[in-house]
Amino acid sequence: MNQPIKGNAVFKVYVTDYDYPDLDIERAILEPIGAQVIGLQSRTGEGLAELASDADALMQQYAKIPAETIRALEHCKVIARYGIGVDILDVDAARAAGIVVTNVPDYCIEEVADHSISMALTIFRSIPTYTASTRRGEWHWSKWNRPIARMRGSVFGMVGFGRIAQNMARKLHPFGFEIVAYDPFVSASLMASHGVEKVSLEAMLPRADLIDVMCPYTPQTHHLIDAQALAAMKPGALLVNCARGKVVDNRALYDALVSGHIAAAALDDTEEEPAKQSDWSPQDNPLFALENCIVTPHVAYISQDALNEARRVAAENVRAVLLGEKPLNPVNAGY
Repeated sequence: MNQPIKGNAVFKVYVTDYDYPDLDIERAILEPIGAQVIGLQSRTGEGLAELASDADALMQQYAKIPAETIRALEHCKVIARYGIGVDILDVDAARAAGIVVTNVPDYCIEEVADHSISMALTIFRSIPTYTASTRRGEWHWSKWNRPIARMRGSVFGMVGFGRIAQNMARKLHPFGFEIVAYDPFVSASLMASHGVEKVSLEAMLPRADLIDVMCPYTPQTHHLIDAQALAAMKPGALLVNCARGKVVDNRALYDALVSGHIAAAALDDTEEEPAKQSDWSPQDNPLFALENCIVTPHVAYISQDALNEARRVAAENVRAVLLGEKPLNPVNAGY
């Protein structure tokens, strides 16, 4: 809720939207430098230009901030993302306006790695299928939707091999998986140091028993896993996506799951990104109706420690810029 501006406030810091119970962490860091932290709930970003036109800083959770909004920010010096990705922010427009963009690139590596592994192991062992069958009164090991392979010796493919995937590789090795990864920006020698084989996407698709998508969302990765990629996967393979929902073509995935070519999928977000919608229903996406697709509500990054860290680091980035200092995590050029 908007709060009255204090008369002695030096800076106005607007939080575009938030699902935290309060803004105490942000205020504890920013009020001592004369900033007033003003909480909004503009989750879609609509009307943000009018609500925060006098902002010295924005702190952004889910709100989209396009070029039009940025041009309306008359005094803004910094836009701080609470998360890692900046795909919901026009970074180029911010750069052109002289606005520093920051993010929190390290705060949830453990959480996302653990969540992605948990989802992978859950569908690898067909736990959702078995759970559904027991609820129907079916009590027999044969009530599966695919032959269950042994983990040791199965091929675990990763699309993307950044810090989260590297964390995952370390944790997956004790299960005995053969791990392969596709990432055009990471060398074969670095992957080898993690016990991972570098492969092309074309080579991975028919080889992997499970493919886990862990790459950033960019124009180049939009629908990277599309109908053609899914068709190239091993029959009965599994798919996990704990990256942005739009990396996977949801309509194509639905068709592949219904046909049985893909045995099961686990997603931490869907393509429409419900958290960024003002009016959303699971009926909007047919994947929610499938027993062989489990979906969590974009919670891979969640732990209380991670949330507190994201809020603290984002606020410290804002504090640094407002004081004319270099922020810890600048995204755009200029530092």
